[in-house]
Amino acid sequence: MKILLVEDNSTIARQIGEFLEGHRWQVDFAHDARLGIQLALDNMYDLVLLDLNLPDLDGLAVCEAIKSGAAVTPPILMLTARDSFEDKAKGFGCGADDYVTKPFDLRELALRCQALARRQNLHHPKLIQLGDLQLDIKARTASRQGVPLELTNIGFRILEMLVKSYPSPASRTYLTHQLWGDDLPESDALKSHVYALRRALDKPFDYPMLKTVMNLGYKLELPHEVDQQH
Repeated sequence: MKILLVEDNSTIARQIGEFLEGHRWQVDFAHDARLGIQLALDNMYDLVLLDLNLPDLDGLAVCEAIKSGAAVTPPILMLTARDSFEDKAKGFGCGADDYVTKPFDLRELALRCQALARRQNLHHPKLIQLGDLQLDIKARTASRQGVPLELTNIGFRILEMLVKSYPSPASRTYLTHQLWGDDLPESDALKSHVYALRRALDKPFDYPMLKTVMNLGYKLELPHEVDQQH
C-alpha cells in the first residue's frame, strides 16, 4: 500500500511513518498543504492521511483540492485534535472518508488504513475499458479490439498505471518507483519495458495509444484527442 502523510509536526510524522512502514507500506511525506496537494495530484496513492491543522492552508481545503483534482481519487483519513460533531461534519462534508482524533493508537490507525484501502479496492472495476483497449485487472490480461496483447508482468503493470492515470500522464519517476521501489535497476530498464509495451499495444493496430510526454513520462491517448489537437 502506498500512503501519503500530510503532517507538519515532524515528530508525529516520524512516529506514524515508522509504524506504517513496519507493515511494509510505503509512506511519502508532505510537511505542508501545498506539497501535499502537489504530491497527491502528481502520484497515485492508496490512501492519504491528512492533518487538518497545517501552517499554510486548512486541511479541509486540501481535502477538497485532492478530491476534485486527482486523476484517481484516493480515500482520505483525517487526523486532527478537532473532535466536536461540527468539526467532523465539516470534514466529511469536504470529502473525508474517515476521521481520527488525536491522540490515537497507532494500531487503530493501521486498521483503519487497511479498511479504507480494502473498501476502495471493492469499488475498483475488475474490467477497465479505454477506447478499444480492455484490461482485466483480476486476470492480469489485456486486449485491444478483442485481440489479446502479449505483455510481460511489468508491461501489464505499466499499462495499468497509465490507464488509471488517464487522461493525465504518469511520470518516469512515478513509474520507476512503483515498479522497483528504492531498488532501482542500473540501466534504463523503464525505457526498455515501455518500448516492448509499445510494440504490443500499438504496432499491430491503426493508431498509437502510448505517447511520450517530453521531459515527464508517458500517457495514453485516444483518436479523438489527436484530432482535437490539429
